[in-house]
Amino acid sequence: MEELLVVAVLGLVCIAFATLAGPRLGIAAPLLLVGLGVVASLVPGVPVIEVEPEIILAGIIPPLLYAAAVSIPAADFRREFTSISGLSIVLVVLSTALLGFMFHWVIPDLALPWAFALGAIVSPTDAVATGIIKRLGINPRVVTVLEGESMLNDAVALVLLRGAVAATAAAVTLWGLSLSFVYSVVLAVLVGWAVGRLHLKVRAGVHDSVVSTVISFTVPFVASIPADLLGASGLVAAVVAGLVTGRGAAHALGPQERVSDTNTWRALALVLEGSVYLIMGLELLGVIDEVREKHEGVGRAFWIAALAIVATIVVRTVFVAPLVWQIHRRALRAERIQPRVAAIRERVDAATSTIAIPAKARRWRKWRWRRASRDEMRLRFARLEADISYMLTQPLGWREGSVIVWAGMRGVVTIAAAQTLPRDAPLRALLILIAFVVAIGSLLLQGGTMGPVLRWLKPAPGPTAAEIRAEARRLNALLEAPANAAVEEYRRDGVSHSRKDERLVWVHARREALLEIRDVGSFSAAVIDKELKRLDAEQIRLEI
Repeated sequence: MEELLVVAVLGLVCIAFATLAGPRLGIAAPLLLVGLGVVASLVPGVPVIEVEPEIILAGIIPPLLYAAAVSIPAADFRREFTSISGLSIVLVVLSTALLGFMFHWVIPDLALPWAFALGAIVSPTDAVATGIIKRLGINPRVVTVLEGESMLNDAVALVLLRGAVAATAAAVTLWGLSLSFVYSVVLAVLVGWAVGRLHLKVRAGVHDSVVSTVISFTVPFVASIPADLLGASGLVAAVVAGLVTGRGAAHALGPQERVSDTNTWRALALVLEGSVYLIMGLELLGVIDEVREKHEGVGRAFWIAALAIVATIVVRTVFVAPLVWQIHRRALRAERIQPRVAAIRERVDAATSTIAIPAKARRWRKWRWRRASRDEMRLRFARLEADISYMLTQPLGWREGSVIVWAGMRGVVTIAAAQTLPRDAPLRALLILIAFVVAIGSLLLQGGTMGPVLRWLKPAPGPTAAEIRAEARRLNALLEAPANAAVEEYRRDGVSHSRKDERLVWVHARREALLEIRDVGSFSAAVIDKELKRLDAEQIRLEI
């Protein structure tokens, strides 16, 4: 017991060290952690670490996916949902199938369902590349696509993995697997949405930030466990609960709760993800020894993994190319309709209190008319204009598409998913080693060359510091009027108020206006988030 405690403490030290030293050494922190784990496994006295697969699948991955979902900007996620869903669902299914057939071909004694299981394991991408891209100042739109993809495709790949493993034990049809997949995802979305909404309502009544954060720890599991019991995907449910929470937290939770959540979940995600890489390093030599004894050496695993890395890049390129072309066509169409949208918005501004708009009826190609308020119509067209501006000012061309392809490296979920293979799975050690080598190899090849590749491709850069400051000034000008108006109205009640109370009214009014602007999406997520944090810090200072 004491030995395990010492290993756990040293593990936390290693995670902190790798996180700080990795960028300075020019080495991705996950690779550094794997190396530290391998070195530690050679030290005499270090106990053999064996982690049950279910602990990783049910105990580590749900909070990791939830933490990623909470932090993604809702407006940007909505705008990129088509691209993200294509990469997260269609590409993962396609990769699983093609890689599965490839693995079955190169490993003839591996049954097709197990080959598909390995294909599902190596299909999801990791978010490691986004940290590199952010530091190099690339188009934030690329970052959103990559973050959204790495968040959702993890859940989809693990749903496919579960279906493939189930197919090894029973006679199932493709139609049956398809229905099971749809049922698993749809029900998980409903469970995750309900849990996310309930979570916000419960925490809205809890005003102790420590207790509130403790409650937040339960959310990924409150979403994933019931979904699993109902036969749905607990991981999809955890992601949806995180998206709902991230979208509604600014309305339902106080600033202290949000700040506490942000810092705590960031630390927890760092520890969980780092732990998986350390465990991989600690287990790697043992897996290699087992493969050497049972499967005629490790060379076979390495060349199969190399072939898999090449195949994933080729499949991803073939999929991303038409996706970028379609995005370009949407941008051209948006540019054509931009004047018409502006003209319609002017008509809405000049209209009376209500206006008739068409809305889809139950039957396809049928229309019914309903009355909508002018404010509702103004919001809709303001959001549409903001979406058009977003597409035109942050284009995705072949250079950005090439970055999306090269950033599709494998990582923590591939490593974790490989370890969830049943103990009695045929060729289990070989399959795990292949998955490990794919993850390490892609991190070395793609992660290690991300900087030079970006400098060679020269994709569209993100906003400069001067542009960000100018955008912040425009936002500040929009927020000043409603905030000052709220303070003036507060003063009219004839009661003497303290400067502190007036400042709190100013902060609340400014935040409400900021959240309305966030819903429209006319300002970048980074500028909105920075202003929201500033207001939260001001309110916390006033309430101390």
